[in-house]
Amino acid sequence: MAEIAMEVKTVDFYFSKFDAIIEKHGLEKIKTIGDAYMCAGGLHDNEKDHAQRMVLAALEISSFVEETKNDVATSELTFDIRIGINTGPVVAGVVGTKKFAYDIWGDTVNVAARMESMSEPGRINISENTYAMIKDVAECEYRGEIEAKNRGKLKMYFVQGMKTGIPS
Repeated sequence: MAEIAMEVKTVDFYFSKFDAIIEKHGLEKIKTIGDAYMCAGGLHDNEKDHAQRMVLAALEISSFVEETKNDVATSELTFDIRIGINTGPVVAGVVGTKKFAYDIWGDTVNVAARMESMSEPGRINISENTYAMIKDVAECEYRGEIEAKNRGKLKMYFVQGMKTGIPS
């Protein structure tokens, strides 16, 4: 029982910080499922920089997780994360008649899930669509075409950081 309480404490600790980061960058938290955190950009605004804001948030989340690992006071609250980002159209809405839940669906969401599952701990893996939108502002490492479940080969990139002179 104490182990479960610690897991809940850990997830709450991280997700509370993730919520603040997502809000800071004008993004939208969609839902959490266990220790998975799903968010989106560009749903409610016409800003063209939503992919850049998503990458900035991902870098901040990744940095927070790494800093927490190095903080002796919170060492019992550490875990690894993998981040996956894709860009494209989605269907969004509220479904059901009980416990209404806002959610998003579509191929874009499915590819983002593949980006996450094909990432590595502590890394931000992005799709070709996202890369095309952020390549002028972010340093990325091309990973090649990688076989993804039910998708075939997808071009993937690891985000290394923002280019010099780009506001964070």
